[in-house]
Amino acid sequence: MSLRVFTGKRGTTAPSVRRGRRWAGALVAAALTALSLNTAGQSSSAATYPNPGVVTGDTGVHDPSMTKRPNGGYLVASTGNDVQLKYSADRIAFRNTGSAFPGGASWTYAYTGNSRNLWAPDLSYHNGQYYLYYAASTFGSNHSAIFLATSPTGDPGTWTNRGLVIASQTSDNFNAIDPNLVVDAQGRWWLDFGSFWSGIKMIALNPSTGLRADTSILSLAGRGGGPIEAPYVFRHGGYYYLYVSFDYCCRGAQSTYRIMVGRSTSVTGPYTDRNGTPMTSGGGTQILAGHGSIHGPGGEGAFADTDHDILDYHYYADNGASFLGINYLSYDSADWPYVS
Repeated sequence: MSLRVFTGKRGTTAPSVRRGRRWAGALVAAALTALSLNTAGQSSSAATYPNPGVVTGDTGVHDPSMTKRPNGGYLVASTGNDVQLKYSADRIAFRNTGSAFPGGASWTYAYTGNSRNLWAPDLSYHNGQYYLYYAASTFGSNHSAIFLATSPTGDPGTWTNRGLVIASQTSDNFNAIDPNLVVDAQGRWWLDFGSFWSGIKMIALNPSTGLRADTSILSLAGRGGGPIEAPYVFRHGGYYYLYVSFDYCCRGAQSTYRIMVGRSTSVTGPYTDRNGTPMTSGGGTQILAGHGSIHGPGGEGAFADTDHDILDYHYYADNGASFLGINYLSYDSADWPYVS
C-alpha cells in the first residue's frame, strides 16, 4: 500500500505498524533492566527499551494485526482503504498483497462518511477459516461500528461480510472501534474493544457465528475519559494479559502512544497492573514507549509462535511515517511481560 501518515484524531479528541532473528546479548540484557518500574508503571529509562527487530520490504503499516498461517508464513492486516493486507514467509520480509475488500465495503459507509478507510483490524485463524474484525468510524466521533468478515485463505478478495457485531452512537459512553477477538481457556469467544470515552469494553460472542451473543457489556479498563485504546487480550500460562495503548497516536514523530499491560486470571477481569492498581482506575504497567528514533509505539497485538511469544505494533519514524515493529515478549520470574 502507499504509506499513510495519520494526522487526524480517533477517540474523543485523539485516536488510537506490527522482527528479525537478532535479539540476544546486549538487547536482552537491556530489556531485563526494563523490569524496574515506578509507581506510574513507567520504565525508569527509555534507554532500556530495545529497538524493533529487523523487518524488510513493505513495512509501512498502522494498527497492524499479525497471525500465523496454519500452512506456514504470516499474514498482516492493517488500517487503510478496504483493510490493507501483507504476507511474510519468515516474519522478516514483508510484501503487500492488496486489500480485503478490493471492491469496497459499502456496508460500512454510514459510519465512515463514505470513506473506504477502515481501522484497526484484528486478524486470527479459527475453525478452518480466517476471522477479520475491523472498525468503521470517523475521527473524533463515537458513531462507530465493528464488523466481521471471514475467508478460507486470507487472500485479498476472498473475504465474506458476516455483518455488524456492535455499534456505538453519540448517546453511548463507549466507542466501538479497535476490536480484538480472544478465545478463553474454556473455548468461549469474547471481543474486547474501545477508545477514550469510558474506556475498554468486552462482549461475549457466539463461536458459531462470530457475532454478538447477548446484550451485556463488561468494562475492562479506563482512564476517566482519557486516552486509552487498542486493547489486546493475550493468554499466557495462567494469566490473561490486557495490552492497551495510552496517550496519543496519529501525530507522526510527535505521537506519544505507549504500550501498557495489566493481567487477570479471568478473561473478563478484573485486570490490575504490576502495582495492583485496577485498570478500570487508570492502572497499567508500561512495557514500551518512544525512544531514540522510535516514536509513539502502539496499536499492538500479540501471538504465540514456535520460537517465542511475539509483540507486533506500529511506531513512527523521525519523518512521521508509520512502520511495522516486531519484538519478542519475554516474562520475568513473576510472569510479568517485557519487550526483548
